[in-house]
Amino acid sequence: MRIEDILYTQGFGTRRVCAGLIQQGFVRVEGHVVDDPGAGFEVQGLRFTVQGTEWGYHDKAYLMLHKPAGTECSQKPSTYPSIYTLLPAPLRQRPNKGAVQGVQAIGRLDQDTTGLLLLTDDGQFIHRMGSPRHHVPKVYEIGAKHAVTQGQVDRLLAGVVLDDDPKPVRAAACEATGPSAMRLTLTEGKYHQVKRMLAAVGNRVETLHRSSIGPLALPDDLAPGQWRWLEPAQVDALRNARAGQP
Repeated sequence: MRIEDILYTQGFGTRRVCAGLIQQGFVRVEGHVVDDPGAGFEVQGLRFTVQGTEWGYHDKAYLMLHKPAGTECSQKPSTYPSIYTLLPAPLRQRPNKGAVQGVQAIGRLDQDTTGLLLLTDDGQFIHRMGSPRHHVPKVYEIGAKHAVTQGQVDRLLAGVVLDDDPKPVRAAACEATGPSAMRLTLTEGKYHQVKRMLAAVGNRVETLHRSSIGPLALPDDLAPGQWRWLEPAQVDALRNARAGQP
């Protein structure tokens, strides 16, 4: 693939901008300056630098982000900073056949909720992970306002009725992890679901943190606001995730 096309597909701007970066000597491959936009390279495993920053070629982008509190999962936030400002510009500018450019969050977390968030520019992966038909489990760590009782746990496992849906919503798993703490696993997603479920059993969410999605747990060494690429094996495991799987 031409180096100009490589930069374009990886989100470094329009083809004209990418050609300019190359012609000005800002692009290196294997330590050597590449100043010809037409120079060809094998993209498999390709690593290059643009203006001193090293990048690897990815046909599709699959990321995990440790969402911090006080951020919104929106391209056009209303009150708080967008999570997308935590990502480098090329990830936000990757070309897409749709109207929206760049990687997109798979689902949303409230502004005060922290934890694991997945982002990608792969529309099929977004649909696969977000489809209620596949019931991908998501685990939440809850800090509650009041003491967590066994009765509350039992009710969440049996199912509670939310105000907009007569069909009971059940936790796939639930356990108390402290006097006022709980671990809750859900396989479907509704608006403010965790908060509304806890309210339905007479308690209240004070803090909420998503610790895992399917087989993928938030790494201990990924600090709030940090992101990293998913490994191919992690992407495959997520694609195959279903309810009941670890």
